[in-house]
Amino acid sequence: MKKTPLYDRHAARNAKMIDFGGWAMPVQYTSVIEEHRTTRARASVFDICHMGEIEVKGPQALDLLQFALTRDLAGQKTGQVKLSALLNDRGGIIDDLTVYKMDRDFYMLVTNAATRESDFQRVRSILEEKKFDASLTDVSDRTGKLDLQGPLSEAILQTLTPDDLKTLRFYWFIPSQVAGIPAVISRSGYTGEDGFEIYAAADKIGAIWDSLMDAGVKQGMKPAGLGARDTLRLESGMMLNGQDITGETCPLEVPYAWLVDWNKDFAGKPALAAIRERGIRKKLAGFEMTGRGIARHGYPVSKDGREIGYVTSGTFSPTLNKAIGLAFIDAENAEPDSEIAIGIRDAASGAKIVQLPFYKRQK
Repeated sequence: MKKTPLYDRHAARNAKMIDFGGWAMPVQYTSVIEEHRTTRARASVFDICHMGEIEVKGPQALDLLQFALTRDLAGQKTGQVKLSALLNDRGGIIDDLTVYKMDRDFYMLVTNAATRESDFQRVRSILEEKKFDASLTDVSDRTGKLDLQGPLSEAILQTLTPDDLKTLRFYWFIPSQVAGIPAVISRSGYTGEDGFEIYAAADKIGAIWDSLMDAGVKQGMKPAGLGARDTLRLESGMMLNGQDITGETCPLEVPYAWLVDWNKDFAGKPALAAIRERGIRKKLAGFEMTGRGIARHGYPVSKDGREIGYVTSGTFSPTLNKAIGLAFIDAENAEPDSEIAIGIRDAASGAKIVQLPFYKRQK
């Protein structure tokens, strides 16, 4: 397994390590529930160094990304972050990624860990086919990334950076310093809380981690693993690539239709337009259990004894104190308040469709 620059720090804290897409990653330090609740009430820091970063530069960098990605990036300002989707030729989602406009003719794509190589190959194939005047560089191995999430994250990070974080808007970033180390700070995250993503050189990210831990101890901040990250993102209605989203999933079947700009050409558009024309047959919906048990990935979903879908993600929500999940369901049965059943241990347990997200922070 590959190790992040923070592996030894996780081991020193006796974190439980797992294989996550070929990476040795901490799933928890104490317990998933404790780390989840710490993030919601105070703040937590996550090692996200396994994610990918790809630099796109050149006079036609924007033209390349406009065709490679579904979202219109023409109005994106320097310092702004935009979520978009990279599709295959069948209209399926290769990755949901973020686009950082670093400067004129200079962008950074932040990819999911498991799709880093496929993202790079897809964009490179478009670059070569269309002969755009641009270059691609995978800088993942020399880039470190941390997520600081929770209501106290601004107060903690502010003690380590000279820039006024109150002026940093959601889905924007600034080149800055953290503990005297050059870094890029963006205001975003994957937990539903206020928070920041911090990028720095891989050989410096450990020093930033140490400084954050020192700065956050009085505020009750703790490190958190992938277990809490998963329960936090699910409560917030966010999808997991490779589980809720695969190459067989199109943006119209999940809450990503807003990422598609039909007024421009993009890779995968003809296939996606054909899906839109015939109508989607399945839809990703949120549900909460009304019966006993916790739904897990792959469990069947039924209605009136007929199978209508399957669970993609499921967990017990520490914040809501109930079992929740996401499932692909026949489109005609995916309306909120619809009664369904989840097959758990060879028994049908009651559930109902609900609006996403399950949890929304108080601003």
